[in-house]
Amino acid sequence: MFVEVMKSKIHQVKVTEADLHYIGSITIDPILMEAANIIEGEKIQIVNINNGERLETYTICGKRGAGEICLNGPAARKVAVGDVVILITYATMEFEEAKTFKPTVIFPDTETNTLR
Repeated sequence: MFVEVMKSKIHQVKVTEADLHYIGSITIDPILMEAANIIEGEKIQIVNINNGERLETYTICGKRGAGEICLNGPAARKVAVGDVVILITYATMEFEEAKTFKPTVIFPDTETNTLR
């Protein structure tokens, strides 16, 4: 049996930009992606603390060190610049493996979106 478990989490970062006219996705500072074990193109869930919205999209790398968190395309309608979001990825694995799997969770500085 396979189960889906949390693989990675970036806990509380601030949305720095929302670009409605981009093709889609979320742009994330690669420093945060690497620290959280998230790769470009990976499916990601976005949970907006400010308004309760939950949505899924895929990741793209932004400018290294810029602290960028930009919702692109239709997802831009679900956030406002300055909203605080939680970013979560999941992995499918064997049930027994999932019992001992430890996800990667990071807690960036919410004001600057940089690692503490």
